[in-house]
Amino acid sequence: MSLKSTTRTEVNTVEMVFEVGPEEFEAAVEKAYQRARKNISLPGFRKGKVSRKMAEARLGEGVFYEDAINSLINAELTPALMEADFELVDRPQVEAEKVSKEEGVTFKVLCITKPDITLENYKGIRASKAVKPVTEQDVDAQVDMLRQRNARLVSVDDRAAQMGDEVNIDFEGFFGDEAFEGGKGESFPLKLGSGQFIPGFEEQIVGKSIGDEFDVNVTFPENYQMEDYAGKEAVFKCKLNGITVEELPEADDEFIQDSTEFDTLEAFREDARKRLESNAERDAQTAFDNTVMEALIAMVDAPIPNCMFEQRIDSLVNNFEQMLKEQKMSLDLYLQYTGMSIEDFRESNRDRAVSEVKLRLALEKIAQLENIEVSDDEINDSLSGIAAANNMTVAEVRRRLPMADYIMDMRVTKALELVKDNAQISEEAPAEEAAPAEEAAETEAE
Repeated sequence: MSLKSTTRTEVNTVEMVFEVGPEEFEAAVEKAYQRARKNISLPGFRKGKVSRKMAEARLGEGVFYEDAINSLINAELTPALMEADFELVDRPQVEAEKVSKEEGVTFKVLCITKPDITLENYKGIRASKAVKPVTEQDVDAQVDMLRQRNARLVSVDDRAAQMGDEVNIDFEGFFGDEAFEGGKGESFPLKLGSGQFIPGFEEQIVGKSIGDEFDVNVTFPENYQMEDYAGKEAVFKCKLNGITVEELPEADDEFIQDSTEFDTLEAFREDARKRLESNAERDAQTAFDNTVMEALIAMVDAPIPNCMFEQRIDSLVNNFEQMLKEQKMSLDLYLQYTGMSIEDFRESNRDRAVSEVKLRLALEKIAQLENIEVSDDEINDSLSGIAAANNMTVAEVRRRLPMADYIMDMRVTKALELVKDNAQISEEAPAEEAAPAEEAAETEAE
């Protein structure tokens, strides 16, 4: 097989023409016949005893051509494409244009290639790394959250219901004199102010006492989920059965000892402060990383083949499906619950896929420009964790992993660290928070 021409027909598209001479094609056809021979059966001949000449006479001259052409593609064309000076990002489209015993075969191969992007100013990206200070009010909120988790409900019978109370009610709803479906409840717990019921319902319970029977007049919202009820006026006949309030424990050493591993309130507050400060550091680092990655994504404006986005969407969908399986749920069932089609679900992942593809292209380009490599020791150190987790040797892991992709992942990670190390860091909070990019960051790990 010989390469006759290479033509860049459009951006990220190359057309290659290969020729296979008649002798090489004849050899491929003969091999195809030999592979098929044992299964050929014709009237008057025993199975496996039909000559090639007879098979071609009865079944057509080109009966073995397809198998021969496929074998040429696998044996000759695939290695030739791997040696080309461009990187494919999709399966090439192969067409056998001319096929004959006299002239051999001419292949036209359409290749979608990886885009060659240009990056400038990836060093010196401005990004904030401001750490939000932890205040006494923040620590107080942690204590209050602990008190809230340990609150107990106490019955109240010496006053009327107030916002924030949890009440127990019986109710039945009517349109005029007719009760409507789904409008009845008995001994129903309702926290006043929660917004659980139709607007205006909970407010009309305020001021009522235990044992009171009363009407609540409401109008269903125009956008109510049950269209037959939307915009209608209704009356709910109600009875207040009980009132309870949350009683919070006193924040003291005894409470801390009963509900945590700490001996004093002060020790709990100090630990809470350290946790909040650690979280603030982490949030600042995340915001910084996001800003850097968003800047890199914005630098990629070269045309990108759509197949790269579709492939990334495939990966995202497959990863999500695997996560659902671990939770004993199928993707089909998830789509039924959410009312989405698979096309809608794929489209919902498009923006993320676009960002991830652009970020990956940017980082691969930086790795190339900066001559970033990884040593054997670095690779072995990285693989040792995988080996230990799976009770394997590093050599076994190497044989099972696509090492070229794995090494590129490591180079990409180094490239991102280089960009972050060379960023212009500000300790002041940004005027506007950058859009999160942590999803795009996952491309380094996948």
